Amino acid sequence: MPMDTKILIATAIFVTVYGFLIWDRFDRAIISVLGAGGLLFLGIITQEEAIEGIDFNTLGLLVGMMAIVSICQKTGMFQYLAIRSAKFARGEPMLIMIYLSIVTAVLSALLDNVTTVLLIAPITLLITDALKVTPYPFLFSQILASNIGGAATLIGDPPNIMIGSSQKFTFMDFVVNVAPIMPLILVVTLLILKMLYKKELAASKELKLKIMEFREEEAIEDPVLLKKSLIVLSLVVVGFLLHGVFPVEPATTALTGAAILMLISGEELHNIMGRVEWSTIFFFLGLFVLVHGLVEVGLISMIAEKILSLTGGNIATTAYLTLWLSGILSAFVDNIPFVATMIPLIEHMETYMGGKEVVMPVWWALSIGACLGGNGSLIGASANVIIAGFAARSGYPIGFVRFMKVGLPLTILSLLISHIYLYFRYLS
Repeated sequence: MPMDTKILIATAIFVTVYGFLIWDRFDRAIISVLGAGGLLFLGIITQEEAIEGIDFNTLGLLVGMMAIVSICQKTGMFQYLAIRSAKFARGEPMLIMIYLSIVTAVLSALLDNVTTVLLIAPITLLITDALKVTPYPFLFSQILASNIGGAATLIGDPPNIMIGSSQKFTFMDFVVNVAPIMPLILVVTLLILKMLYKKELAASKELKLKIMEFREEEAIEDPVLLKKSLIVLSLVVVGFLLHGVFPVEPATTALTGAAILMLISGEELHNIMGRVEWSTIFFFLGLFVLVHGLVEVGLISMIAEKILSLTGGNIATTAYLTLWLSGILSAFVDNIPFVATMIPLIEHMETYMGGKEVVMPVWWALSIGACLGGNGSLIGASANVIIAGFAARSGYPIGFVRFMKVGLPLTILSLLISHIYLYFRYLS
């Protein structure tokens, strides 16, 4: 088959898959695997080439952390933290919103943002119901905080996992290069939300006292398992931190930690595996094959050369373009396939721009833009969709436009702050 024909077919399949992902009417895992299968059946790439394109480090890290968190959530530790935060705020709605946002951001950085909101959102709705205040400011702040916190570390958000795995970046690489700007973005975001919702977040003294009657210790369902989980989770995080010292990949650390926790938890293996989000794993698997198909037919290198001609090979222009393009696009399309496409694109740029060290700011721009861009709309990140689902089931549907009026301006502001950060940190 002529290469031009292969390029045309591979592009058509990728665009079709992307269109179905944006339409969001079918399970994204099924769509990505079907697209990957199409490349194989039509002979665009071989099965060996497809396997070569799958990033098993990313998949292993995701499976390991999902298994660990699935056991941790049975202890009730997340509910304990949420109730404790509400009581620490003395039942004051505004302070509860701020404290829960901080808890969400920290947990999103240390675990992952999808799991965090999955566990924090239900208790948030319980608290707002007790205070008889609108849950929207709380839910909006948690969406924003989850994506900001997730951007700070290697394991916090899937785009970072993908970037880190492909470039062999360590946990500390993200902590040193991306995390420093995230507390400032979180503080600015919470200050603006405080001004926006000051009048709405008020509750009577009697209702505040009702919050103080919550018993956080009752949220802990298994104290023994809690201790085991915290020990293993701490060791896993230490393993991530030491990635740069010892040549052990994050996936190995996460899977080993998961295996140890499975062994000492006493829970049935199939129960734990049943709570792993396998649809996400297969979505990644299909996506890796699709993007590798574009690499194999030469389309990625062609696009890289076009971008270089537009930017003149200037590293600052390329970094800023990557930041804003990934930030704006990730607000309206899934940032995972976008990042999957950008990774080989930037890798091809390295050849023409002086090597990996020179292009390093572009990688951090991609990470920051893709993660923060998820705050731009309700479909920008998986965490957003999960919170919207909880809200709808509780009788508080979050409209697309309603959230975008808050999320998009704050996203643009956060990208502007990040632009300044990149300038002074790397490009001045």
